[in-house]
Amino acid sequence: MIGLALESGDSTVSGTDNALLAVRDVHQQFGALMVLTGVSLAVPPGQAVGVVGPNGAGKSTLLDIVAGGRRPDAGRIYLGGTDVTAVPAGRRTRLGLGRTFQVPRPFPALTVFENALVAAVRGAGLRRRAAYQVAYGALEQTGLAARANTPARQLTLLERKRLELARALATEPSVLLLDEIAGGLSEPETDALVGTIRSVHAAGVTIVWVEHIMRALTQVVQRAVCLADGRLLFDGTPEEMLRDQHVRRAYLGGTVA
Repeated sequence: MIGLALESGDSTVSGTDNALLAVRDVHQQFGALMVLTGVSLAVPPGQAVGVVGPNGAGKSTLLDIVAGGRRPDAGRIYLGGTDVTAVPAGRRTRLGLGRTFQVPRPFPALTVFENALVAAVRGAGLRRRAAYQVAYGALEQTGLAARANTPARQLTLLERKRLELARALATEPSVLLLDEIAGGLSEPETDALVGTIRSVHAAGVTIVWVEHIMRALTQVVQRAVCLADGRLLFDGTPEEMLRDQHVRRAYLGGTVA
């Protein structure tokens, strides 16, 4: 695991100059339930990191905290070395942090292009021609350009997943958070979406991907972390993780999916 050091009262992380995204000693408690306990993670530019773990491990809560949807009880979040713990989600988007949600949330009455355009305008703060270019570019990148004028409510599940990804890309993120984006897809559909995500990563976008479908993750990420009971259980390569007995017991049940 990449170590973190912090000067008291400083707004930047020292010792993590190569970390585009850093999570330091994050704790989150819901009532009597401790959901996250001392989770730390540093992600350098250009890396794709997979986050796995059993249900209730704290994966989605961690993503919410990183994205700004939830404030941690303790700990700090850094983007590009700057402390963004108190920065609201919309402002983090402007700073280069994009995300998708487990359940796609398009505007159903708007067209595919209009959905992407809203993200470019509201998320990235773009106007006029620049917003149109970025929105259409996101549709091209996700294979939706031919469906640009289709109302979002008419899309298939795979297309809605692609639109969710396109809307995140239209905010021009340097860090992209994916929350179980392959969930509910068939195997061929998952493979098609994985191909798109690989191309996004190849274009230079740093990715943190929470996912249960191990086969999908291992086609994209160079690094995998496993959460269990709100703690970081493992941090290494996907191949090492699949062989790790602690991970197998906590998550895989002794078998590899």
